[in-house]
Amino acid sequence: MALISFVVPVHRVQGYLRECLDSLLGQAFDDVEVIAVDDCSPDASPEILTGYAGRDRRVRLVRLTGNVGLGPARNVGLDRATGEYVWFVDGDDWLAPDCLPVIAERLRTTRPDVLLVDHVRVHWDDTTTRSALRDVHPEPVGAETFRLRDRPETVGLLHTAWNKLVRREFLVGLGLRFEPGWYEDVSFSYPVLLAAERIGLLDRVCVNYRQRRAGAITRTPGDRHLDVFAQWERVFRFLADHPAAIGADELHPVLFERMVWHYLTVLGNGERIAPHLRAAFFDRIVADHARWRPPDGHRVPDGVEGLKHRLVAAGRWRTFSALRGVHQAGVAARRTVRAARRRGTPALWGAARLTWDAVLRAEYHAELRRPVDPTLAVYAAYWYRGYACNPAAIHAAARRLAPHVRGVWVVRRDRVDALPPGVEYVVAGTRAYFRTLARARWLVNNVNFPDYVRKRPGTVHVQTHHGTPVKVMGLDQRRYPLGASGLDFDALLRRIDRWDYSISSNSFSTQMWERAYPAAYTTLEVGYPRNDRLVTATADEIAELRAGLGVRPGERVVLYAPTHREHLPGYRPPFDPHRLLDALGPAGRLLVRSHYFHDRESGEVTPGWPSADPRVTDVSGYHPVEDLYLAADVLVTDYSSAMFDYAVLDRPIVVYAPDLAAYRLARGVYLDVTEESPGAVATTFAGLVDAFRSGAVDSAAATARRQRFRARFCVWDDGHAAERVVRRVFLDEPVGDGPGDVG
Repeated sequence: MALISFVVPVHRVQGYLRECLDSLLGQAFDDVEVIAVDDCSPDASPEILTGYAGRDRRVRLVRLTGNVGLGPARNVGLDRATGEYVWFVDGDDWLAPDCLPVIAERLRTTRPDVLLVDHVRVHWDDTTTRSALRDVHPEPVGAETFRLRDRPETVGLLHTAWNKLVRREFLVGLGLRFEPGWYEDVSFSYPVLLAAERIGLLDRVCVNYRQRRAGAITRTPGDRHLDVFAQWERVFRFLADHPAAIGADELHPVLFERMVWHYLTVLGNGERIAPHLRAAFFDRIVADHARWRPPDGHRVPDGVEGLKHRLVAAGRWRTFSALRGVHQAGVAARRTVRAARRRGTPALWGAARLTWDAVLRAEYHAELRRPVDPTLAVYAAYWYRGYACNPAAIHAAARRLAPHVRGVWVVRRDRVDALPPGVEYVVAGTRAYFRTLARARWLVNNVNFPDYVRKRPGTVHVQTHHGTPVKVMGLDQRRYPLGASGLDFDALLRRIDRWDYSISSNSFSTQMWERAYPAAYTTLEVGYPRNDRLVTATADEIAELRAGLGVRPGERVVLYAPTHREHLPGYRPPFDPHRLLDALGPAGRLLVRSHYFHDRESGEVTPGWPSADPRVTDVSGYHPVEDLYLAADVLVTDYSSAMFDYAVLDRPIVVYAPDLAAYRLARGVYLDVTEESPGAVATTFAGLVDAFRSGAVDSAAATARRQRFRARFCVWDDGHAAERVVRRVFLDEPVGDGPGDVG
């Protein structure tokens, strides 16, 4: 029997579940079991749970056939738990490192019925807020245990299940279950504390309570917030049923005050109670105030909180609402003043400020007042570098399937010649560019459009992305400042909020985008449009591409395509083309392609590995990259998304990662490409050469790894991804996600 049984209910937490499970299983204490309850989650959470259960015997997976909700799902886990203590942890939260040994020591030495642990709120912008523990208990409680009647102020701690470890025999003997509905923690936590003979308090942050920007119940408006009244009724019923054992006379006033505080907190949160429900919600507070008011009186808080209590007692909704409006106006005014101080007082535009760019921006804002063009779609890729990637594939499919849509590309002036014949375009920064941006109905890009672009009503923004993320992206980069130098996260969030659709190449990408880019967009799990060509290309087309690159029949082509190191400008991994060619033999051919970011650094494209050998070709300036994938027999890369695209072809891939430890530390990774590689792995250049010389590149082990990789990352790339996007976005057809869902 384990000391601790973790019960983890899982529903729509795919972006955070791995972090949660790793925090439970990766501690320096393993006398635990994890009961993971899949509450019929519609995302990739079940797939994640299956992987963990297959790798770690401590994980037991329970699958429910229908969604029952958080409380009943916890009950299912409780019924299967065997540990001495049960800890209900939510799937989007995570434990602090090394907290379990300390918790285990406290449990074993004091044997509490309930052990309360501290937490911090971790907000989506990576800031933290401490709990109320130090306010509720200014003086350390220490290791002593107590009853709630001896320390009634403990009621002021957060009423969640996840900040409590409960002795299982005590809980089972109590017969307490989680009730259905929202706010289920209320009718669990308070009865547990009321009934416990031995309550312990560990003054140590053990739980990171995630404050999600999107998708959290506390940020979801609706009438289900009315469930809070039924949950508090259960608390007072429990109190009435056990008056002598728990000290009802002393604790009734304390719980009453906490109940009113909770109701007012829910009502005061503008993201929970819709305006048309607010008066009715207030009436319910008034009714419960009269119903549960202690017969011998109760404490009324000081200040504004006390005023709220008195207005509730008197049933004065109009006064309450009016005072709330005044308070909100004051808060808004103070925010405006603070924002103005941060910006500085703006001066009137003088002649020096009236630049050509400012004139065009003014025209852009004027164009925003004109009607949206219902037939216009604007496309862009890689910061206006040309016709490429997913937007290009979507554009081509739209010309065929939605000819009524007029597609216009945005390109830099120096990249106009790269456009295919017949593609309409505007040059970035021109009057036509601003006019087109302002009036387009659809905006399709594989990066974000500039900050000044406005999201107009009725327009649709499609974020296609440009790769499966190995490296940490978006908000997750806050933890890796070297790789996020100069990134304005507030501006990033404003750009994300413009998205209507996010294109996902695989389930893993969906999970990572959800946490890196939290917003209200719709994810289209359709595969990558740019990979359609890798599926549909014929043998004759491939032969023509190889010939165009100077590849002779019988030559084995190796494409080396390392990624960019934002934290190390100018860095090139150790690589000697001649030594690799020597290992390949006389039939070997090497294509070397640097990352497109390198033209930002130096103003020109350079691979960094010059060679006079005719068998080495610099293809850094070659477009599109899909041609190179089709022409190559083997891909060598490091942390680049190229491996996910190339795996569609089911050809050998070598991961060459000579700086993995440093890259992981400085840039952060979502995936260890050496542990979950699509083929052979080398961490030194000598190892890379040996992989070719020894035949490891083509070994059965490398092939098996590639098949597992393809099964995880390439199942949606069936040649019809672009068509699925066009039918959903431009034709508004209810096509499904994934392969086979077209037409």
